[in-house]
Amino acid sequence: MNNFERTPVATSSDAFFFEKDKSKCTLILGVGNYLMGDEGVGVHLIQEMAKLNLPENLDILDGGTGGFLLLNYFEAYKTIIFVDATMDGKPEGTVSLIRPKFASDFPSALSVHDVGLKDLIESVYLLETKPDLRLFTISINEIKPMTIELSSKVQKAIPGTIEQIFILNGQLQTDH
Repeated sequence: MNNFERTPVATSSDAFFFEKDKSKCTLILGVGNYLMGDEGVGVHLIQEMAKLNLPENLDILDGGTGGFLLLNYFEAYKTIIFVDATMDGKPEGTVSLIRPKFASDFPSALSVHDVGLKDLIESVYLLETKPDLRLFTISINEIKPMTIELSSKVQKAIPGTIEQIFILNGQLQTDH
């Protein structure tokens, strides 16, 4: 496995990324605005995962601020695990796992990306075959524009979230 396959892939339609059959793979999709502090935790998590030796069936993608450019991924993968920030009133750094059934099950809008993400999810539910969607949220207290720094509690939540992703991936592989 070369290193190129394990680096985050841009959200363009990259032919290399789709050369192999993805039907038995799980996509970890980190979303958020990297330039808005804790709101970009999903992107930070993908960057941390890019440094790891990932299982063969696990692909990672920096989904950035989302949008319809990501729709091809929902057709290619049977399982997609999102990672996103949420302002849900829980203590900062709290990690929650949701199995969303509707776009309304995704966290309420934090920044512009959620408008595109919710529209994207609505479109996904119109597809003939829908992927199994899971969502890890990491609770944040505030958005700080024009910073890439994460608060210490949100930063500390990343390793545990990655561990939970690995556990969930193992369970999903056993179930399928």
